[in-house]
Amino acid sequence: MSEIRDKIISLQTYLDSRIIGQKDLIKKLIITLLADGHALLEGAPGLAKTKAIKTLSECVQANYNRIQFTPDLLPSDITGSDIYIAERGEFEFRKGPIFANMVLADEINRAPAKVQSALLEAMAERQVSVGGKQYRLPDLFMVLATQNPIEQEGTYNLPEAQLDRFLMYIKIDQPGADVERKILKLVRSEQLGVKEQDTAWQEFSKTVGKIKIEDVLAARREVLSMHVSEALEEYLVQLIIATRQPAKYDISLKDSILYGASPRATIALDKCAKINAWLDGRDFVIPDDIHAVIYDVLRHRIILSFEAQAEGITADNIITSLLKLVPLP
Repeated sequence: MSEIRDKIISLQTYLDSRIIGQKDLIKKLIITLLADGHALLEGAPGLAKTKAIKTLSECVQANYNRIQFTPDLLPSDITGSDIYIAERGEFEFRKGPIFANMVLADEINRAPAKVQSALLEAMAERQVSVGGKQYRLPDLFMVLATQNPIEQEGTYNLPEAQLDRFLMYIKIDQPGADVERKILKLVRSEQLGVKEQDTAWQEFSKTVGKIKIEDVLAARREVLSMHVSEALEEYLVQLIIATRQPAKYDISLKDSILYGASPRATIALDKCAKINAWLDGRDFVIPDDIHAVIYDVLRHRIILSFEAQAEGITADNIITSLLKLVPLP
């Protein structure tokens, strides 16, 4: 194993010890970080979405900002604006909270279209435009957005173009009884000011300290060398094509999918599968790597027909069907 991979695995282990019962979430957040992407987290209140993101940012030597999205939010509240300086008789640009390495967009679906368009430019172009000028965002720039699926009042559906900019759409389920007990124990310890002196905490705090931006960039370069066989590459492509031409595999799926995944999904699936293999200690990709990330990569990129939604069919159901229909290499 490389030194940089050891650091990332130590980070993953430490986060698992602090965010109880959310190992899949932690791994997907690290994949998003190493893939130079953005993630959308959906789950009921109290499932540690915000805590997971904040804890990750605390472990990386990078700037972190949190934006609470509300219906009255303005684009300038995110991007910043030109301020008139009377002493100099000129305008000066004051950066907004989007100018950070990690940005938590909390309850993103509560903001109107103008705010979403400003965020979309930042996510897609890694820049903001104010007063006819463009301002570049940091090389390490990651938007981690949350949304609550329960409340619909005062919310806005995210446009498909913006959803497609998210590398992953991660859904979080409620924990079981055993995990709930561990969460209760951890919170009680934190309230008493007691730090968990476990192996993961000691290893990360004393050996690794904080992951530097240079470490993240180095890990991204290392992932690029992961091997994908031609047969597996063809399998990956056929999975994406199947979302656009489902009748080729099952005529009953034709009326369920309105639009299939874009080429951006192919790139995202390839990149995430490579990182999953890298985290698992391999230098080559296997089908299990694709299966481990395909739901998070595709569920927001498959647009269902009205009939499918009326019948209660979800994008996850479609993905499950396609995994059974598209032959393995």
